[in-house]
Amino acid sequence: MLRSYIVTPQDLSDALHQENQAQESASRIIPLCASWFLPNDPQGRTGLQVFKQKRIPSARFFDLDAVKDHESPYPHMLPTAESFAKAMREMGIRRDDEIVVYDSQELGIFSAPRVGWTLRVFGHTRVHILNNFKLWVEQGYPTESGEIHTKAEVEGHYPIPNSNSDMVVRFAEMKQNAKDYHKEGSDYMQVLDARPHGRWAGTDPEPRPGLPSGHMPGSISVPLNELLDPTSKTLLSGNDLKKVFESKGIDPKQPIISSCGTGVTAAVVDAALSEADFGKPDDKRLYDGSWT
Repeated sequence: MLRSYIVTPQDLSDALHQENQAQESASRIIPLCASWFLPNDPQGRTGLQVFKQKRIPSARFFDLDAVKDHESPYPHMLPTAESFAKAMREMGIRRDDEIVVYDSQELGIFSAPRVGWTLRVFGHTRVHILNNFKLWVEQGYPTESGEIHTKAEVEGHYPIPNSNSDMVVRFAEMKQNAKDYHKEGSDYMQVLDARPHGRWAGTDPEPRPGLPSGHMPGSISVPLNELLDPTSKTLLSGNDLKKVFESKGIDPKQPIISSCGTGVTAAVVDAALSEADFGKPDDKRLYDGSWT
């Protein structure tokens, strides 16, 4: 029903209405809240807290702090295929469901693209990003609040998937890429950093104690806020996003790696590149773990 990766509130509302009108449907449209806040959030908010306060009816909650690699010392590394499948079953999500991931009303677009990217890494291709829940609320679409209890699906409904390692950049490759910067004849890959410019420049602190700010050699500062409308906090149009990338001197013919603090907002850059149709599809990847 939904044809593009980035969808509007109207798109989602129409798709849900069509699904409700259908006599039978082989799959379901599942709104998936991916709200998450930085550890130094001034109000101490959590994703689960805002999910309970206001959400799209029948939405599920994806906890970025829970669905991850718990063996890693880094905050948000990809989970194993087994733990990913287990989490999907516990959320009551089936393999053939069409998922629309969305962020908190407060942030607009922030962590939802990371969850969308995670689903695609594990082969769940029927996934979209809502642009955005802030507009969903302001435009008068329905919401609900309170606790939600989801009956877990039987194991066969979400089998353990394969993962697409081609979408992910690992530490060893990133380390070599940094060494290759300015080296004649090297295959240096462009690194786009979604953190605020001050953190990239080393003038503002990182939100995690003990972690210095600064940036990888040769990386390009593409702050998240430059990719969003300042009022609606929606992702900019494809044409406007293309202008942002061009203004940074990014070459669409060369490989691109998206990065940030822990790999969350890097996925916003990745989604923006896709929306702008900027860069080669097979040469755009995300650095899992990023600056940490």
